[in-house]
Amino acid sequence: MPERVGERRLPAGARVLFTGCGTSFHAALACGRAAQALDVVLGEAPEADVLVAISHEGGTTLTLEAIRAFDGETWLVTGAAESAIGKEVDHVVVATPAIEGSYCHTASYTCAVAAGRALQGEDVSALATQVFRELDAEPLGTTDHDRFVVVGAGRDTATVLEAVLKLREGAHVAAEPHHTEQLLHGQLAAIDPSVRCFVLEGEGRAAARAVDAMRALGELGCDALLVPTSHPVVDIVQFQRLTCDLAESRGIDPDLIRWDEEPWNRARQMHD
Repeated sequence: MPERVGERRLPAGARVLFTGCGTSFHAALACGRAAQALDVVLGEAPEADVLVAISHEGGTTLTLEAIRAFDGETWLVTGAAESAIGKEVDHVVVATPAIEGSYCHTASYTCAVAAGRALQGEDVSALATQVFRELDAEPLGTTDHDRFVVVGAGRDTATVLEAVLKLREGAHVAAEPHHTEQLLHGQLAAIDPSVRCFVLEGEGRAAARAVDAMRALGELGCDALLVPTSHPVVDIVQFQRLTCDLAESRGIDPDLIRWDEEPWNRARQMHD
């Protein structure tokens, strides 16, 4: 029987591993210790007692294989009350009020992250207010750049990856994710003033290195912005908005992620 999060919690003291593909893998990373579904299937994932799969519609092929390959308790965080993966797991948690219509998933991502963290005991009650506040904030703004870089580390890793995926899916721009240290150790050679850059600030030592990254990008003449961060559910919203704004300014429908065009539709069918 599918459940809402409510007071549900993952087993106390258990080694929990989250998994998924695409946006769902980024949600898994934002929830805690995570591995790509393919790595779980290959036996290359960290050992765990509980596997929590994230799949918005509950039908992702590799995520289903990961569940079947895992010898332990299994959970699914999803938007579908009934699904192929749901039939295979021990617990199904419905995290969204409905299946998201856009293929460029936004609400389903934030709902999955909130649900995954709530299952571990985090109080997520304030997140909705923070998201609405972010929606009312000054947007990042559109530019004519065709290449974007998003940089971050630590707690911001999932946001870096998801921000880049949204920009690529929804606005069809060349966007690259970089760990802060990787950017500072060689990747700068391929960056120039034609690249628009966002550096996620993070906290502690990561924040200090973010400042170093901003200085380096400034020396290259890049349009770079240091972006304060607080929580992955909140931090991704400004990049979702940027994706929509860029798409609108360029006459692109961000919801379809080119699945209505050839050869992109044929390419998509290769992995379904």
